Amino acid sequence: MTKKIGFLNFGHWTDSPHSQVRTASDALLQSIELAEAAEELGADGAYFRVHHFAQQLASPFPLLAAIGARTSRIEIGTGVIDMRYENPLYMAEDAGAADLIAGGRLQLGISRGSPEQVIDGWRYFGYQPAEGADASDMARQHTDVLLEVLTGKGFAQPNPRPMFPNPPGLLRPEPHSPGLRDRIWWGAASDATARWAAEKGMHLMSSTLKADETGEPFHVQQRKQIEVFRDAWAAAGHEVEPRVSVSRSIMPITTDQDRAYFGHEGSSSDQFGNIEANLRAVFGRTYAAEPDRLVEQLADDEAIAAADTLLLTVPNQLGVDYNAHILESVLTDVAPALGWR
Repeated sequence: MTKKIGFLNFGHWTDSPHSQVRTASDALLQSIELAEAAEELGADGAYFRVHHFAQQLASPFPLLAAIGARTSRIEIGTGVIDMRYENPLYMAEDAGAADLIAGGRLQLGISRGSPEQVIDGWRYFGYQPAEGADASDMARQHTDVLLEVLTGKGFAQPNPRPMFPNPPGLLRPEPHSPGLRDRIWWGAASDATARWAAEKGMHLMSSTLKADETGEPFHVQQRKQIEVFRDAWAAAGHEVEPRVSVSRSIMPITTDQDRAYFGHEGSSSDQFGNIEANLRAVFGRTYAAEPDRLVEQLADDEAIAAADTLLLTVPNQLGVDYNAHILESVLTDVAPALGWR
């Protein structure tokens, strides 16, 4: 099955002699450079994780707009934005602007969010769950508002004495980007949230971890999650085709430098553990081997086979040139042999 292949960048920086990314400026500018390099190499997407109160990428829309202005073909997106922290109307304006700058290439991944660096960090952003609700409920409520606003329907009563003339009827946040509503993805940890995302008409982003619901290998549980999602999408009768992305750490070893960095990862396996008090998760393995061995291993990954989009998690602190080398190795030494290209 042919696939779109892109990268997912967490955008870490640290003031360490071992890091090529020492500052926030380094992380942002190198993210733009890597997106440009990925487009030149023939990759299909540049995606960025969002974390708050951390030395990682946080505010995605200035970065996405800059990449949109410097590229012409690849999809640009997030994987994912934590909706507990978001003002959905302001977000709709920012996302609309970034999408228009990029010519309609934005693929916006959102979710309830994962454990963050501070306790209830969304409180510092001015958000509080409604009485009887929790932070997960709040994230879904923010999402419902965002999805409705992105339809482009007017809802705000115009001022009878505005500073500038208004068009007729109720008003909406501007700029509005037609089509963006059909390019929203939900990062689902469980089968239930994958089903909910399908019912809402959001595409599925499945990460390198998911809720452990059966004790089976990670890729098997993820493949079953994809099936649940597609069945629910079909039942909902949405007009657009559903999309599914999975993320993987794939490190082809073709040089001595590759072997020094990732040779020890060859024996990696799935891991099980708790990421929250009430959430036991299964974490997928890292794939690190010579290309011919990778082809054999990846051919058995049922979730990759089921997905239409593969996002490669990149070790961004190793620098743009090295990460471009990893992408090129996957695109030329691995993907063709698996029928992804």
